[in-house]
Amino acid sequence: MNDEFKGRVLAVAGSDSGGGAGIQADIKTITALGAYAATAITALTVQDTHGVKDVFPVPVHIIRAQMKAVLGDIGADAIKTGMLATAEVIEAVAEEADAYDAPAALIVDPVMVAKGGSPLLEPSAIDALKKALFPFADIVTPNMPEAAALTGLQVESVEEQKRAGEAILEMGALAVLVKGGHGTGETVQDVLVTGETIQVMTSPRIDTRHTHGTGCTLASAIAAGLSFGLDLTEAVLQARDYVHEAIALAPGFGGGHGPLNHGFTFSQGE
Repeated sequence: MNDEFKGRVLAVAGSDSGGGAGIQADIKTITALGAYAATAITALTVQDTHGVKDVFPVPVHIIRAQMKAVLGDIGADAIKTGMLATAEVIEAVAEEADAYDAPAALIVDPVMVAKGGSPLLEPSAIDALKKALFPFADIVTPNMPEAAALTGLQVESVEEQKRAGEAILEMGALAVLVKGGHGTGETVQDVLVTGETIQVMTSPRIDTRHTHGTGCTLASAIAAGLSFGLDLTEAVLQARDYVHEAIALAPGFGGGHGPLNHGFTFSQGE
């Protein structure tokens, strides 16, 4: 292997049969941004743009084995987690990530509910997420409802996003991006909280129902940027630009929450 190469991302998440979210969105995003995508699949979902119809969990020992196989051979510069579903899975993933003996950024997308409203994380697993994964995370990327569930705080405004971000930071993460897509108004406001700064990042809100997989896509785009060695703010800004354009160019598939266009030609640095 070329020792100078960076850009390997291991995505640990569930499969979305509709292709808009989960592992499918992760692979498309990471590839579109020029990184190498490997996977450890945690669950198979029967899913379309209207919602999740069924879920088949992958046995924990198989999830561990997938991570061991990838990390022991190909390696990773970033590990991104998505749907983990249970405390047992969360603890196993945390242990395997911690056992990896090379530097790798950890991006935790605390997936709790699918776009259509189906729960993807057992309530009993929230404590495991906070205790087992957050202390090792370079960045956690909750949306507003997820931030509220994680902190017990109301999260409906930018000031409340800031407070929630600070509360999650105290759980051990190095940075928190509290996404504002569930807010109101003509502008989407995401709040990036670190130990040193609080940054409010804005973009025009696109009036569309085609937003399935935005959270998975954003977290994977951040992972791709960090895998190349971008600093955190650069990685987040690039990821936001990519997601905004992918929404704007959505193909219009399905009768519900449609997928993004992950495959457009994205010019990094613009």
